[in-house]
Amino acid sequence: MRTTPRGTIITIMGWALLIVDVQNDFCEGGAVPVKGGQEVARPLSRLAHAMAEAGRSVFASRDWHPPKTHHFQDWGGRWEPHCVQGTWGAEFPPDLDLPEETVIISKGMDPRSEGYSVFEGVDPAGVPFGRCLEERCVRQLVMGGLATDHCVRETAMDARMGGLRVELVVDAVRPVDPEEGERTLRDLETAGVKLVSTEEALREIREVTKTPEEETTNP
Repeated sequence: MRTTPRGTIITIMGWALLIVDVQNDFCEGGAVPVKGGQEVARPLSRLAHAMAEAGRSVFASRDWHPPKTHHFQDWGGRWEPHCVQGTWGAEFPPDLDLPEETVIISKGMDPRSEGYSVFEGVDPAGVPFGRCLEERCVRQLVMGGLATDHCVRETAMDARMGGLRVELVVDAVRPVDPEEGERTLRDLETAGVKLVSTEEALREIREVTKTPEEETTNP
């Protein structure tokens, strides 16, 4: 356990990093690009390697849609086809450098479901994301990715409803709609999500001393 200059005692047991849907189709040149989407890859790569080096779990979610789904406009949905299973658009971009032990969570596979929240996804063995967190005793998620006003928002809200502490890395997210993105950040903060920068998150990871403890307190 260690006390930071701000007086916060931090331990990292029970932490995990979640990278939400940083995929080619959401970056420049993709089917439904988010402005600046590719810019989140590098800060999230830094966080992923720092978290892995600290012995904590790293998760990366992906939309993994079938060709026919109610999520797409041709089948009654909102969006152009994107992140279809096995296509270039569903792959992670080259700038996203993930540690070897990263757990991939796939979502959006049910053609009847929107699949926004990562909590609707499963790992390669079919284990639901929520159970993956429980098995690793994760109590706090550090999050970033795409897009702020859709999958990031729904996932963060589900995490809070499930009793998890959530830190959102605000320079490692981008919205589809800038105004809605700002409203989303306010709503998430109201819901108890802590907004941090990449450097703040990295500092927390580096300052921590590994102990069996899992709590963060403010004396």
